[in-house]
Amino acid sequence: MRATLAIAALLMLAAPASAQQHPASAQTRAANAAAAQSLPPAGDEATSDEAFAARGLRAEPQGGPITDAQGRTLWDFNAYSFINGAAPDSVHPSLWRHARLLDYTGVFEVAPGVFQARGFDVSNVTFIVGRTGLIVVDPLTSVEVARAALALARTLPEIGNKPVRAIIYTHSHADHFAGARGIADGAALQGVRIIAPEGFLEHAVSENLIAGPAMTRRATYQFGTFVPPGVEGSLGSGIGMGIPGGARSLVPPTETVSRTGQELTIDGVRFVFQVTPGTEAPAEMNFYLPDLRVLDLAENANVTMHNILTPRGALVRDAKAWADYLTESLRLFPEAETMMASHGWPRWGRAVIADYVATHRDAYKYLHDQTVRLMNQGYTGAEIAERIALPEALNQRWFNRGYYGTMRHNSRAVYQRYMGWYDGVPAHLNGLPPEDAARNYVRMMGGARRVLREGQRANAAGEYRWAAEVLDRLVFAEPTNEAAKQALAEAYTQLAYQSESAIWRNIYLAGASELRSGVRPSAVTQQAADYVANTPTGQFFDLLAVRLDPERAAGRMLRLNFVFPDRNERVAVQVRNSVLIHEEGVLLPDADATVTLPRAALLAAMAGGGAGQAASAARIEGNPAAVAQLFGLFTPPAPDFPIVTP
Repeated sequence: MRATLAIAALLMLAAPASAQQHPASAQTRAANAAAAQSLPPAGDEATSDEAFAARGLRAEPQGGPITDAQGRTLWDFNAYSFINGAAPDSVHPSLWRHARLLDYTGVFEVAPGVFQARGFDVSNVTFIVGRTGLIVVDPLTSVEVARAALALARTLPEIGNKPVRAIIYTHSHADHFAGARGIADGAALQGVRIIAPEGFLEHAVSENLIAGPAMTRRATYQFGTFVPPGVEGSLGSGIGMGIPGGARSLVPPTETVSRTGQELTIDGVRFVFQVTPGTEAPAEMNFYLPDLRVLDLAENANVTMHNILTPRGALVRDAKAWADYLTESLRLFPEAETMMASHGWPRWGRAVIADYVATHRDAYKYLHDQTVRLMNQGYTGAEIAERIALPEALNQRWFNRGYYGTMRHNSRAVYQRYMGWYDGVPAHLNGLPPEDAARNYVRMMGGARRVLREGQRANAAGEYRWAAEVLDRLVFAEPTNEAAKQALAEAYTQLAYQSESAIWRNIYLAGASELRSGVRPSAVTQQAADYVANTPTGQFFDLLAVRLDPERAAGRMLRLNFVFPDRNERVAVQVRNSVLIHEEGVLLPDADATVTLPRAALLAAMAGGGAGQAASAARIEGNPAAVAQLFGLFTPPAPDFPIVTP
């Protein structure tokens, strides 16, 4: 077993695990000891997670970490080697066990001719041997790690130097497609079938486009980008050890799967597909290999409860549809003898698979149905989160526990999907913003000193949730109060140590780090060229619209046409009333200016932060000043905004 390190997309290198700086409190030690007594049984050894995680290992990485051309570490196979023996006081024992199982790394034989590389990324890549070559499923997050995984797989005689004949994307999240050019690029891509669910390209490009900067900042908390691995640091992300650095790519599909039951023969291998839109991803699909009796459930069935709404932010997913599609999987593929997924380890045996899928399904169905039942009894999202818990029969299954998603957060997400953010209480309809409310609360409670004393008392008593609530008010009322920030950081640290969820742990520790040391600036990154090239034109102008500064645009009336001859596209753009409106396929007859240029030049220029590059490639008819005025109306996002301070 080897360990893995998530560097995340920012290419920030995490420090090695260090000596204890913030030890577990007596209350945290007691809480984790009590948690150890309530964990599920390990189960029969032959079918336990330990046996499944270790089964079929054929090749392990040799040598040092994966690096880029400049020698920067993108993925370190030894960063989590400390996960051995009994859980330390500073880690929830269930999370310690789970991280150890996720840490198995290498190329594993899943079934004859089917191999998975695990431990190179937060996700898995699968290699299926066809009649003349390879079919590669979910080629990881970055080009470099995908290339390294394929190189290790090629050490197996069954794979060797077989050419890649097809790449399959099970869904539209980057950790399942962005490493594609590490699998095949240039001349090697010629003739390769790229197969994805219907709607893949639209969602792959757009899902995080509009809110991308805010989501990326919040993702640094969720995935612990700046939290070093260690017994007081990150324990991975619950579905894998983390996200690697490196180059991202996007090779567009050449074929799409649009319906359940659709069959394709790919290099002599028969595939039967099940489309599952709106579950873990907006565009997602499972598949079955009937001749091998191998079922791939993509990211619809995991080694943990998943997120219905991720803490980094996303569209709320549909827990009911998720459960219903798993019911459909049971009906469609009852003869499966092997089940694999996009994260975690496979399972074997028809009865084991049926039990796993049904029980995992039941957890999502219970989550949905009981949240709605309590909602219809008048409970709010916050109240439901305190009340809802899986029945013991479901909670005692390791794969239903909250290492990634949690019942507390997921029930709030179900509530939000139906009811929105407002809980119906008039006092919450138009409440004060956090800073104003915090100052009023601190004044009401007798001033900063009394609030600080109460927070310190709560910390000493192990009342960390209350300490966090009290001290958060004080920090927002007095953001320069160092004693308050240190006390709040201590509350967050102990909450992290008690968290079974890997991403709760990361979030608490990231908050504690920023309170102690301030916001760490992220590395400046440019969008991958493939993402830029595949951004639909309408979505590009949508992105410009949400970056329009209303003060700069106040009183301005602009009318421009954009013509992209390389794509035979025309777009009419208006700025009025401090909004940007665009229409595709039309031109304004009385435009201030018409700009003709290759679309790629405009997208590349804006992705790089300026319009100068576009100007050199453009032909402008009309008033050039109007074009300059348009591009002077936009403000860039703030990638490093504070989260735990105002």
